[in-house]
Amino acid sequence: MTTAVVTGANKGLGLGVARTLGAMGIKVWLGARQESGGRAAEAQLRACGVDAEYLALDVTDASSIATAVRRIGADSNGLDILVNNAGIMVETQGIYPDALPPSQVPVRLIRRQYETNFLGAVAMIQATLPLLRRSSAARIVNVTARMGSFDYKTDQKREPEPYNLLGYSSSKAALNMATVVFARELRGTRIKINAVSPGIIATDLSGMRAGDLQDKPGFGSTEQGAIPIVKYATLPDDGPSGGFFGPDGEMPW
Repeated sequence: MTTAVVTGANKGLGLGVARTLGAMGIKVWLGARQESGGRAAEAQLRACGVDAEYLALDVTDASSIATAVRRIGADSNGLDILVNNAGIMVETQGIYPDALPPSQVPVRLIRRQYETNFLGAVAMIQATLPLLRRSSAARIVNVTARMGSFDYKTDQKREPEPYNLLGYSSSKAALNMATVVFARELRGTRIKINAVSPGIIATDLSGMRAGDLQDKPGFGSTEQGAIPIVKYATLPDDGPSGGFFGPDGEMPW
C-alpha cells in the first residue's frame, strides 16, 4: 500500500490534501501537534472511507519527529510521499489586514516562522529519507508560496502584492532553495522533490474560511489548493524534480 505523511493535516489545506490522497487509495498519516484536532480529522476522513491515522507531530521538535518516524517505520516499513505542509504566518492576522512593516517585525517572530516553515520541513526530509529510500517511487512536496519568489517580488511589470512580509516570504524563499539542493543530492535516485504553491487559499493562514469565498474573489478552496500539491506528490517516473510549480504550472524563482 502507498503511504503518505502530510504535516499540518488536521485542518485547512493539509486536511484537503490528505482527503484527496486518501480518495486515491493512499494511506495517510495526519501529522498534527494537537491531538484533539488530529483525532477529529482522522474521524472525519475515516467516515469518508479514507485510510487515515493521526500522527502526533511537531515539526519544530526533534524528539517529536523521531517518535513519529519510528511509528511510521514500525507500521509500514517505508514511506512513499512526504508533504511538508505545516506553515505559519505571524506578521499579520490575515491577508487583508495591514501587516507589520519589515523594519518593525520582531526577530522572535521571524525566527518562529523559520522554525516551522523552513527548518521544520528540512528536519522532516532528513528524518524520513531512510524510509523514502525504501519506496520504488518516493515523492516530496514542499508547500511554498508565490510570496517566496524573487521574480514576483522584483518584476516591475507585475502588479505589486498588497503585503510585504519579511519573515513569511523569506522563509518560503529558503524552502524553495532547500528544494533545489535536496533535488541535487537526490539526483539519480527514485526520489523526486518539488516546491509547490497552491495559490491563495481560504484557510486560517489567510484569515479566511471557505464561506468567505463568495465575497473575496481570487481565493481558492482547500480542495482547489490540494490539486497541484497532489499532482506533484504522485508524479510519474518521468516527472520533474527540483522545480517550483503552481496551479498553472512552472513558476519563476
